[in-house]
Amino acid sequence: MIKKINDFLAGIPMTIVGGIFLVISLVLSLTGNKLPIDPAWVSVFICGIPLLYLSIWRIIYNHGISKISSALLISIAMIAAIAIGDLFAAGEVAFIMAIGAILEEKTTERAKKGLKKLISLTPQQGRKISNGKEEMIAAEDIKMNDILRVLPGESIPVDGDIMDGVTSVDQSIMTGESLPVDKTVGDSVFCGTINRFGTIDIRASKLGEDSSLQKLIRMVEEAENKKAPMARIADKAASWLVPVALLIAIIAFIVTKDIVRAVTVLVVFCPCALVLATPTAIMAAIGQATKHGVIIKSGEALERMGKVDTIAFDKTGTLTNGNLVVKDIYPFDNDIDKTLLLHLTASAESYSEHPLAKAITVYAKEQNIELLKVEDFHMLPGKGISAVIRDKKLFCGNTVYLKEQGIEIESIVEQILEKFRNEGKAVILVADTEKLLGAVTLSDTLRDTSANMIERLRKIGTHAVLLTGDHKQTAEYFAKQVGITDVHAGLLPEQKVSEIVALQEERKTVCMIGDGVNDAPALKTADVSVAMGAMGSDIAVEAAVIALMSDDIAKIPYLKRLSNACVKTIKFSISLSLFINFVAITLSLLGLLTPTTGALVHNCGSCLVVLIAALLYDRKFE
Repeated sequence: MIKKINDFLAGIPMTIVGGIFLVISLVLSLTGNKLPIDPAWVSVFICGIPLLYLSIWRIIYNHGISKISSALLISIAMIAAIAIGDLFAAGEVAFIMAIGAILEEKTTERAKKGLKKLISLTPQQGRKISNGKEEMIAAEDIKMNDILRVLPGESIPVDGDIMDGVTSVDQSIMTGESLPVDKTVGDSVFCGTINRFGTIDIRASKLGEDSSLQKLIRMVEEAENKKAPMARIADKAASWLVPVALLIAIIAFIVTKDIVRAVTVLVVFCPCALVLATPTAIMAAIGQATKHGVIIKSGEALERMGKVDTIAFDKTGTLTNGNLVVKDIYPFDNDIDKTLLLHLTASAESYSEHPLAKAITVYAKEQNIELLKVEDFHMLPGKGISAVIRDKKLFCGNTVYLKEQGIEIESIVEQILEKFRNEGKAVILVADTEKLLGAVTLSDTLRDTSANMIERLRKIGTHAVLLTGDHKQTAEYFAKQVGITDVHAGLLPEQKVSEIVALQEERKTVCMIGDGVNDAPALKTADVSVAMGAMGSDIAVEAAVIALMSDDIAKIPYLKRLSNACVKTIKFSISLSLFINFVAITLSLLGLLTPTTGALVHNCGSCLVVLIAALLYDRKFE
């Protein structure tokens, strides 16, 4: 109950009310008017109660020197001002502290939506096969070694091994691979991945908390819990500010016999400008970044971004666009040209739902090719399709499928196909009933800014690493294109986390950049995490502390310069606030300031810190 009241009073609406009554009190004081009850009492109650609650809570629950905080010093000053009847001074220091707390809360709060969305991917039921009959059961009722049937379009309910059937599985949430992976008997499948085409029967091998998806969720939770909230600079200083302030106030009272001077020392000694220095600069920097399409969710991220010396990139959707496009149309038969090969392939694949088939069909339509009529279409998941076009049967698929149809694949062709694979391309072979006609290759495409981005990072001494779930050949091809030499391919989410941790153990400050659900644990583990916000998954965006809404990774150097400027601004504001405090304390000891005028000087110092931070908002960093 007490906490609910405290949270209500500490909220923005009530803090605004407290500020209004404080202004009314000041106006009445300056004009010589009085009310039966000083309006500053309202400010003291609204802003002071949460302050007292915080200081008492820290005394009870914090350990060691952390029991002494800036909240304790300001509470003492507030109570002292009330004791001598200067309610405006009491309300003012409490109000400034309340503003600082709100600003800091807004800059450090982390959204929890991403983890909820990740949990929502957990399948709720499975299709159990028992005595030849299908039965839908809850996922938690699935037992080890149960046989489960998964239809096209369904989520795989548990980790398992395929016992019967062939298919293609979209396992992008686990590995980040841009293409569905062909699976057949004996292959493993992961919980939460999507069965795209064929019906498969699997034997459950990992259940509940042991499943790959639950491990992914657990890693995100654990990595989140490892992140300590940004330490308040004022609270670090409070361990010596409180005793020093009390000592000076006591000495002032003993020497001058003037309680007003002692209270004035406490009021001006309050580190309100110190408290405001960090959150206001961070808010200005966050506002600056937002103008450039960069969402920064943590003030801590700004400071750490300037210290980053290693950046780990996911491939698909990060260095690349994440969209499959036709790259090569390669005839193997002299009687067929590229246009005819594309015409036949796109027509035959027009009935298929496979991403490769859709990409070919879209490309053909962009070339203004009118698709031919298709008859007797058949699809073998994980292998290819067959179709009749102009009374001629065509086969489109992989080498295994074509060999099963009696099509000879010559060694020279194998060499060409190996070259395509080394370039990170997916290959669809096309044949009729007699011979191989040609091949159509598809590939993801590099972002225009990727290579230049890596080069700029190299020039400023930042090491680039590629962490991807893609096959080694594909990963190395794209890494070579952008100039990355440190490549780690075929990684599952936990392996990406291990790579990040290994870098951190080498005393590297690591920034992870990714866009997929599978990147979430690595994003949480890294010192700084950046998600591709425009096309990246919601979970990746929520897991990261920075999101590039325009998907422009060329913004990374901008972020480093901005973070450096933010840290310098904070340090300057802290130094300035300490100087103002020193001058104000001297004037208080000389009797030139009263609690009210001291509070006003103290308030001017706070406003100056806010103004300096505001200048950061419009500074040019491009």
